[in-house]
Amino acid sequence: MSGLVKTVAARVAPALLRGANTTSQRATMHTRPAKETIGAAETAIGLGMFSLAILGPSGWVLAHLEDYKKRE
Repeated sequence: MSGLVKTVAARVAPALLRGANTTSQRATMHTRPAKETIGAAETAIGLGMFSLAILGPSGWVLAHLEDYKKRE
């Protein structure tokens, strides 16, 4: 844990010592329209997979909560 604290302190401390009057560099990004359009079906499948990946494990735990409570 102390390694994490040292890393955060090493990155944050110089910014705090410089003060708020410094200018920051910005990356310039150039974008273009997509080469291929994404259809509604592909969008729905992608959103469904992301939802399943995020909500699936928590749903599994909630569905089996009684099994986890049992002590045998």
